[in-house]
Amino acid sequence: MGTGSDGLKALLCGKGGSGKSTLTALIARSLSDRGCNVLVIDNDESNFGLHRQMGLELPDDLLNFLGGKKNLVEKMMEAFPKGEKLTLFDHKWEIPTIPEAYVSRKGNLSLMAVGKIHEFGEGCACPMGALAKQLIQNIDIGKDDFVLVDTEAGIEHFGRGVEEGCDILFMVVDPSYESIRLSEKISELADNAGKQLYYILNRAEGAGKEILCCGIPDDRVISTVPIHESVFKAGLLGDEFQASVPEVDLIADFLVGLKSK
Repeated sequence: MGTGSDGLKALLCGKGGSGKSTLTALIARSLSDRGCNVLVIDNDESNFGLHRQMGLELPDDLLNFLGGKKNLVEKMMEAFPKGEKLTLFDHKWEIPTIPEAYVSRKGNLSLMAVGKIHEFGEGCACPMGALAKQLIQNIDIGKDDFVLVDTEAGIEHFGRGVEEGCDILFMVVDPSYESIRLSEKISELADNAGKQLYYILNRAEGAGKEILCCGIPDDRVISTVPIHESVFKAGLLGDEFQASVPEVDLIADFLVGLKSK
C-alpha cells in the first residue's frame, strides 16, 4: 500500500464535532515522534484551531498560490463547460519542496491549509474541494512520509472526489446517533470509491462505548479513544498538544504497519 515510494496518505472524516482535527493533530505528533515526515493538509474551511493544536503558525491559504478563490472559480468555469480537465499544478511537489509561503514547518512536521472562509458572502467552498483533490494527488511522498488530510464535516468531500488520492480512510465516530447513521453512508461511499475504511471511536466510554460497538463493525475499529483531560484542556485553551495518548499511538502503529506492506 502507499503512493510514491511506499509513503502513505490517510484521510480523516466524520460529523462535525466528532474530533477529527484533534485526532489528526495527535496522530501527526505520534508519527513525527517516530521520526516520520508528516504533512497535515487542513481541508476544513471553517476550522481555525488545528495549527494551534500542532504548535504551528497558520500558513497562507493555498488558494492564494493560484491567485485566490475568485481566480480559481474562473478557471473552473472555463474548463468544465468545455469538458476540459482542470489542471492546477504543472509539476509534482515533494514535502520539502512545497512553496514556503504555503506551509508551516517544525522539524519533521508540516501543515498546509487549502483555504478558509474569511469574508461574509464570499461564496461556497467548491473551489477548495477541487484544489484539495488535486493537491493530494500532486504530493509525491517517500518511504518515511505520511500525509494526513483533515476534512470538513459531513460527506461533501466524497462528492468532490477528495478521497481519490488517498490510500486509506478513517472515520471518527463519537457517541451520537448521528455518527452511527453517518457511518453507514460513509461506508457505502468508501466502497464506491474503492477505498479501505476504518473507524476510530472517539470519546467512547461506558454506555456510549457499548452502543457504538454494537453499531460499528468491530473488525474495522482501529482504536477506541476515551476522554483525556490533558487533551481536552489543551484544545480548549488553544495550546499545543504535548501529551502522549496510548490509544492514538495504536493508530500510528497501524499506519506504520500498513506502509511497510
